[in-house]
Amino acid sequence: MSYTLINPATGETMETIDHVTVDETDHAIERARVAQKEWASFTPAERGEALRRFARAVENDVETLAALEVRNSGHPISQARWEANHVRNVLDYYSAAPERMLGKQIPVAGGIDITFNDPLGVVGIITPWNFPMTIASWGFAPALAAGNAVVLKPAEWTPLTSIRLGELGVSAGLPDGLFQVLAGKGSVVGNRFITNETVRKVVFTGSTEVGKGIMRGAADQIKRVTLELGGKSANIVFADADVDKAAATAPYSVFENAGQDCCARSRILVQKSVLDRFMEQLEVSVSKLVVGDPTNEATEMGPLVHASHQAGVEKYLEHADVAFRGSAPSGPGNWFAPTVTMSRGVTDPCMTDEIFGPIVTVHAFDDEADAIEIANATEFGLSGSIWTRDIGRGIRVSRAVESGNLSVNSHSSVRYNTPFGGMKQSGLGRELGPDAPLHFTEEKNVFIPAD
Repeated sequence: MSYTLINPATGETMETIDHVTVDETDHAIERARVAQKEWASFTPAERGEALRRFARAVENDVETLAALEVRNSGHPISQARWEANHVRNVLDYYSAAPERMLGKQIPVAGGIDITFNDPLGVVGIITPWNFPMTIASWGFAPALAAGNAVVLKPAEWTPLTSIRLGELGVSAGLPDGLFQVLAGKGSVVGNRFITNETVRKVVFTGSTEVGKGIMRGAADQIKRVTLELGGKSANIVFADADVDKAAATAPYSVFENAGQDCCARSRILVQKSVLDRFMEQLEVSVSKLVVGDPTNEATEMGPLVHASHQAGVEKYLEHADVAFRGSAPSGPGNWFAPTVTMSRGVTDPCMTDEIFGPIVTVHAFDDEADAIEIANATEFGLSGSIWTRDIGRGIRVSRAVESGNLSVNSHSSVRYNTPFGGMKQSGLGRELGPDAPLHFTEEKNVFIPAD
């Protein structure tokens, strides 16, 4: 079984990737089990040094990784370089974790009580096609730091950078079998991560529908899961905000990676008194967005990842009220112009569905209470932005909006040194931040009597 990759910017066929079977998946998991025992015997300092070597291998390979992502995913080259450097940074950050997993000494009567954080063993990571190498690193770096082995299944459409990262781990001297990348179908490899009892935790980023299935399957073994799922985030612009800045930055909060981002602020909620001004400035901003050849240094938005995905995005325009569109190349490739629509109400599919493409919908609101109600009128709760000059309002709305990651007067959501994750049907658990390695351990409590 195999899959032939297609360059999303040109439509040309590329490498054919062999897919592993269930038996091959089981063999890889067994290799990981053996490697994990060796890895756990390393001192914390030795594990940290190994992760730093891995980070340096990635640093020396940034241009190769970026070029692979451009060809395979259609990411603009400047974005792809940032992503490769981000992987390096994540590895560097978690290389310090092995020596800082301190446990606790808890005061008790009659002796001492201490806790250990023991690694789970083998961790299965299933990554999506939209940010292949960055999201992979959010799982494998803290999992390795905590003393686990990792088997990683990249998305069928975009495996190239993950495969390369697996090679770099080997070249950096990680124990044989400790970090393996298994290209294949989710119904084969991903499903085996769930059913194989040696895999003690599954980390999944992808659709809410698939995440629910993984959660149900993991219940049979009480297997740990971290799920980072869908989003339909709101970008709330109050009348007292810097409206011009909010409009100038809005395209980059939703059209980055051609809108293929679970954090995309794909609902813009604007207070009615400034709606006309905001729309005027937003049209100017969208018109300036550079969409085109991802190998061009000036390009800000590339193509959609796959022709079938492009067709699904296009369906949303059949009954939408299109306000204006930007520009995009014509000809070969999965091109889609950035598009702004006007909401037909809170039940408008463009207001409720995670389109996962470069379509944003604008909806007018009356007051603060109305903005909060509309922002929360979704099954998702992943990200969002709040624009206001009133610090009190920024705090109130941040507390009231049901979302795991919010920004005030900005669109920043993901930093490797702060926690990331969703509320409601956007996910379960948290990634990144200083506590991420602990999510790949079991806390063990030990009492030692004094006499």
